[in-house]
Amino acid sequence: MNAAVVGVFVPIILFLVIGLVIVVSVYFRSRERQMLIEKGLDAQSMKEFFENKKDPYVLMKIGIISFGFGIGLGIGLMLKEYTDQEFWVPFLLFTFTGLGFVTANFIANKLESKKQ
Repeated sequence: MNAAVVGVFVPIILFLVIGLVIVVSVYFRSRERQMLIEKGLDAQSMKEFFENKKDPYVLMKIGIISFGFGIGLGIGLMLKEYTDQEFWVPFLLFTFTGLGFVTANFIANKLESKKQ
């Protein structure tokens, strides 16, 4: 396949995937609400349920994960430049992003245990 064909399919697939994610999230959200109604919860109970379900540390988690991604990308690009090896960028991206996920989880759990 040449680059022009791939260049045409990338935005099409991107919009299809984004649309699919939106449709699935709306479907599961309405399905969850329908199940709560079937259980007999009133409006106030449903409101309390959804307020308790919110994660207060979501922005902190996203920040830590983004920081890990950026560090992995930066170090990977530097090592690629100095060693002329192509595998450094994806290897360090996955490694530092994974470390970011683990670190964000530990910090959020620690903050949550202090909160209670």
